Amino acid sequence: MKFSGCFLALAALQGAAAFTASSPKAPSFTRMNAMGQPAPWEQDERVKKNAPPPAVRSGDSAAPMSRAAGSSRYTKEFMRTLRPVKVQGSTLKTCSFNESVERVQVFLETGGRPLNAEVDLWQGPDNAPQKMRVYLEDGALRPFSAVVESPGAGNAIAIRNTAPMEFPLNAFVEADNGGPGPARALQANAKPRTVQGGAVYTTPFAPNVKSVQIMLKTDGRPLNARIELLQGPNNNKQVMEVYTEDGLDRPFFVVVETPGDGNVVRIVNTATLEYPIDACVEAYQIDNRQDMAKQGAGLQWS
Repeated sequence: MKFSGCFLALAALQGAAAFTASSPKAPSFTRMNAMGQPAPWEQDERVKKNAPPPAVRSGDSAAPMSRAAGSSRYTKEFMRTLRPVKVQGSTLKTCSFNESVERVQVFLETGGRPLNAEVDLWQGPDNAPQKMRVYLEDGALRPFSAVVESPGAGNAIAIRNTAPMEFPLNAFVEADNGGPGPARALQANAKPRTVQGGAVYTTPFAPNVKSVQIMLKTDGRPLNARIELLQGPNNNKQVMEVYTEDGLDRPFFVVVETPGDGNVVRIVNTATLEYPIDACVEAYQIDNRQDMAKQGAGLQWS
């Protein structure tokens, strides 16, 4: 009797345990971290870090400016991160570099005053294979940014401030050895337009084009040209007179800032009829806050 009673009591306890649900245990974050699994709050932070940035529509006011082509190193935002050299009025500054440097970028600006300067490429004594004369109405709003090809040895950049003493300027010179160079890259991606000697070509563009890249070259003959940025009838905001001894080895490349509306680029071949030039004019920086899909870059030759 005692043995059967104990057996029945043991069977009843096992049956009750079979139908009893155990209470859920709280997760141990220490144990999860030890096993290599992130804690819930760490999972949220990881998702936030790996999440893509929010999409920005073309009409959104917070949309940044994008580059239509080229590299961001030729913008004024990049050049202003470098250390400038102040060139006082009626003074000359030179910058020499090694023969391994294939090309240099020259950037000139002022604090908002006009800029008048001459930029020459020297190669040996009394030899200037490339010369530029620059005028800017506002050196802060529209700085000068050009790339000078420097094949061979014994090269130096000479910057002369032809303005009076009251108009100093800041000069930046940076070596640029990456790739084939912006002039040849633009020529490969755009169809050049032939400008005959003595001819004048103009190209307007839409207001959302904030900067324009211009390339001039020849087939090996000398290059003489004038580039003007107009805003309104005969209102010159920027003028560049360019001479190159060999327009094939040393093509001219410049990025022109174009703030505001009604900007027009005018290219004048100041050489005679026997010396044509090839010109490429393309948008460089475009404001995404305006609808580019409908308007396009707005570049038209006439």
